[in-house]
Amino acid sequence: MKTLEIIPVPPRNAVDVFKLLPEGTLCEVINNAIYMSPSPTASHQRMLKWIFKQLDSFVELNKSGEVFFSALDVFLDDENVFQPDLIFISSKNTGELDPDGGFHGVPDLIVEVLSTFNKEHDLVKKKLVYEKCGVKEYWVIDPEKGEAMGFELKGRFFHEFPKAKGKMKSLLLKKTFSLRF
Repeated sequence: MKTLEIIPVPPRNAVDVFKLLPEGTLCEVINNAIYMSPSPTASHQRMLKWIFKQLDSFVELNKSGEVFFSALDVFLDDENVFQPDLIFISSKNTGELDPDGGFHGVPDLIVEVLSTFNKEHDLVKKKLVYEKCGVKEYWVIDPEKGEAMGFELKGRFFHEFPKAKGKMKSLLLKKTFSLRF
């Protein structure tokens, strides 16, 4: 027999509802609306693994911060909780890693690998939130086209740097990373 759990304070917004969901629920809160997403494909995971290994090795070698991969909840503000594919948090970042799960703040660099179901979210909705919240660099990897798009925050707006086939040059880290499609 199932028992009902009493919620002491009713949820006021989508972030409050998000916090009540079971661990491992694949969803994000974008502008106070909850969006569910399917599990990533094997090819998506392979791409992430390839990028993570390079990025993490570089960051470890230079002792410049930490790299995390999905599904780490990133609480950007009161209306947006994302689970980016990869994030880099520099040693100088003032955000806070919560021992109970999640990062409260704005990562320095975010990487998203496009899937057929999430293109609009990653290229439009999430990009606008990342820009508004002050993410310094945002990469979007498109496995179908075999290219990477990068955006650097200048002032309050993202500026796209040239698309690259088979590589991604981080202006923030001053390093070029190879991509395997």
